Amino acid sequence: MRARIIKIGNSHGLRIPKPLLVQTGIMDDVEIEVEKNQIIIRPVKNAREGWDKAFKMMGEKGADEPFIDEKSISHSWDEEEWQW
Repeated sequence: MRARIIKIGNSHGLRIPKPLLVQTGIMDDVEIEVEKNQIIIRPVKNAREGWDKAFKMMGEKGADEPFIDEKSISHSWDEEEWQW
């Protein structure tokens, strides 16, 4: 598919046809990089994508307990230094 570079203010842009956006999953923000003289555009993925599902599965399996017991990290200065 061919496209034309267009002038947008002091920059230039490219109109991306909707079918390409749908096919690639690009909806909002993108990452752009140059590699071997080519422009690569990819959708930005949510860093926490899938966490909700993973936490739900952990809860169902009973694997959602804290890794560190709060009592085991207690230190003497917790009782001595703090004044409430």
